[in-house]
Amino acid sequence: MLQLKNIYKVYETGDLKQTALDGVSLNFRESEFVAILGQSGSGKTTMLNIIGGLDQYDKGDLIINGKSTKEFKDRDWDAYRNHSIGFVFQSYNLIPHQTVLSNVELALTLSGVSKTERRKRAKEVLERVGLGKQLHKRPSQMSGGQMQRVAIARALINDPDILLADEPTGALDSETSVQIMDLLKEISKDKLIIMVTHNPELAEEYANRIIKLRDGNIVDDSNPCRIEELQVNKERGERKLSKTSMSFGTALSLSLNNLKTKKARTLMTAFAGSIGIIGIALILSLSSGVKSYIAKVQEDTLSSYPVSIESQTVDMTSMMENMMGMGREEENNDLDKVYSRNIMTGMIESMSAQMSKNDLKSFKEYLETGNTNIDDYANVIQYGYDLGLQIYKGDTSNGIVKVSPESVYDKLGFGGMSNSPMSGATGGFKVWTELLGNQTLLESQYDVVAGTWPKNYDEILLVVDKNNEISDAYLYSIGLLDDSELENKMNKIQNGEAVEETTEVSSYSYEDILNLTYKLVLNSDYYEKDNNIWVDKSENSIYMKKLLDNALELKVVGIVKPSEEAVSASINGAIAYTSDLTEYVVNNINDSEIVKEQKDNPEVNVFTGLKFETDENDSTNSQIDMSTLTDEEKAYLASLSQEELSALMKQQNNSTKATYEDNLSLLGCVDLSNPSTINIYSKDFEAKESIEDIISDYNEEKIDQGKDEYVVTYNDMVGLMMSSVTSIIDIISYVLIAFVAISLIVSSIMIGIITYISVLERTKEIGILRSIGASKKDISRVFNAETLIVGFAAGAMGILVTVLLNIPINMIIKSVANISDVSKLPVEGGVILVVISMVLTVIAGLIPSKIAAKKDPVEALRTE
Repeated sequence: MLQLKNIYKVYETGDLKQTALDGVSLNFRESEFVAILGQSGSGKTTMLNIIGGLDQYDKGDLIINGKSTKEFKDRDWDAYRNHSIGFVFQSYNLIPHQTVLSNVELALTLSGVSKTERRKRAKEVLERVGLGKQLHKRPSQMSGGQMQRVAIARALINDPDILLADEPTGALDSETSVQIMDLLKEISKDKLIIMVTHNPELAEEYANRIIKLRDGNIVDDSNPCRIEELQVNKERGERKLSKTSMSFGTALSLSLNNLKTKKARTLMTAFAGSIGIIGIALILSLSSGVKSYIAKVQEDTLSSYPVSIESQTVDMTSMMENMMGMGREEENNDLDKVYSRNIMTGMIESMSAQMSKNDLKSFKEYLETGNTNIDDYANVIQYGYDLGLQIYKGDTSNGIVKVSPESVYDKLGFGGMSNSPMSGATGGFKVWTELLGNQTLLESQYDVVAGTWPKNYDEILLVVDKNNEISDAYLYSIGLLDDSELENKMNKIQNGEAVEETTEVSSYSYEDILNLTYKLVLNSDYYEKDNNIWVDKSENSIYMKKLLDNALELKVVGIVKPSEEAVSASINGAIAYTSDLTEYVVNNINDSEIVKEQKDNPEVNVFTGLKFETDENDSTNSQIDMSTLTDEEKAYLASLSQEELSALMKQQNNSTKATYEDNLSLLGCVDLSNPSTINIYSKDFEAKESIEDIISDYNEEKIDQGKDEYVVTYNDMVGLMMSSVTSIIDIISYVLIAFVAISLIVSSIMIGIITYISVLERTKEIGILRSIGASKKDISRVFNAETLIVGFAAGAMGILVTVLLNIPINMIIKSVANISDVSKLPVEGGVILVVISMVLTVIAGLIPSKIAAKKDPVEALRTE
């Protein structure tokens, strides 16, 4: 039952007021075919829109099944249109980018009907109007009559109480009009159909009630419905209409299908929106690449310059400041004399003052407690020991050749050079070196030229430079070149003879290198027990030949060289071995018979069988005790010259002045828990600061415990580089932020304008959606979905273009700076930028989508 009570509707345009309905009162039966006739401007379409809830009356009341609509809110009108009203328009008002099936289903999606159910009901109603085989066509592929049938099917899909038809045959030919009217006549048997038409013949033939309007007033009603004829459907009146709501998936589908019909423009829009993303992505690519390169430079640099703590150390910073006269107060001397500036004595005094001993055993225990989290900041912690590996060439066919400790500089007369205190700070000449215990770091710095990385303690590497070259000094040291040649040349120079210049370059195949072997001898293996004392047999060639035949064989298993991207390298020698070899040597020396005997008898020198000297017997042991000698030994001494006797006494004094600690050092006996050096290789400069904090925390803890002797000092060779690197990173960050801000503003403005244009283009679609019950929020959701799709397309396109642009950018950087893959967009960065693009487009589209939601549905339907 539908009842209009004294309905007034006035339209105001500026100062002009136009009355569309002037106190109209009408009653409608539950099922009848009503035709409303009248000239243009008579108010018939306004009345139809008020009945359908598209327009609101100013005064009066619209009663539906006995329920007044005076208190209806927007959501109530939306539910009323969706569940109780079906619209059939003169211009069909189908959504062009949707299929026939989708157009009909649309009202059910707002009702929350499942996909399966709405698909079934849509097919049934299309069968009813004779379009069961046209489900997947689009409106543009159909005739006018077919499109009007689709509109009728859409109006019937929710089984409404009232069907409102506004000139349903106005755009159809006579034959098609008859078909449509027959269909409406059939539907009117169980529904109320109210049709607005200009055609009185059509109304006379099909309608069972004709109402005529003029100037907003009813002038005739052929079959008026009296109040007592009205039948209130209590069930319908009490039924609470469910709220309509469009799912976001439906909104996405509507917008996606709309964008597909304008592919070229959508692509252009997405590209325009992607320009800002491309700019940001390129900056992010370069920034990320530069930061990665800086991090690699830091890591490589710090792998060569660790935070170094030695058992006995000098504060090199203070010493250098003293040498340069830094911190020295200027004195105003009288200019009548020459004065000394005490640099050398000051340096020596500074060294003396700054010389300190570190208890590395205690500090090592502190690091290994697991409470410092130092592994989070350090690539590796390397423990060094006073242990000179005794290594010989594996091939003894041409004699016994010792290759470690190195003796090349000794033969050239530069004996102290490789072992000088400054050699460690300047790189020194060190052939055999221990690898860092971080395989990932090593593989990032070095490429394997041939063979593999060492996996066992008896496997070693040969290290070459980037040109596959190796210094001849190293070649002499490792026995590939005969070092006697150097000795001969040096002798010629000393004798004033000319030395021929060598132009020949030696070369070796990978196979030759990988066939190299060496023999490792333990310090303790040089000694053999004879008459309860241990005798040095290192000068006995027969003993040494037998010793080497049974010694541990070290095999060269790989050749490595610094990678092109490596800024610095961590291996400072020609032959590299693993820390497992160090542990093997230490453990086997400690398990040797001579070391065990010396440790079991700390007061007795195992090399002489005598007790170690003390301060009390120092003077008595300085002379040879004649009473202990045999007659033969006394005769031998008597035959010696004074010089020979002095030499013998000197040798005697040296052997008797040995100490327990000297003997253990000579045997290479060290304690793995008490290193002589600790080198901490930090991951980057920021991590280095954290490592320094850990050392400071340790020192503070010892001071608080009153154990100042445990405080450690360290040397940091690259600390001064910290500030400049940090500044570079900060500058890059500031530039990035500035560019991002500008790009975001430009992109947001542009997306907002594009979305507003889309609102204008889809105004009629807004009216159609509102007519089938879509709420204002649903309309907003449709355009938010569109901006989301455009934002995703813009972001994805921006990332794709950035990836393609990075190819030539990297080629240019490679040719100019010889750095590979500097411009590289991180995967997570790309994902974040796409998300940012989507969020920004949604934000930019909020105002246009709000405008779309506020559009008057009646005006929207009139838009062409």
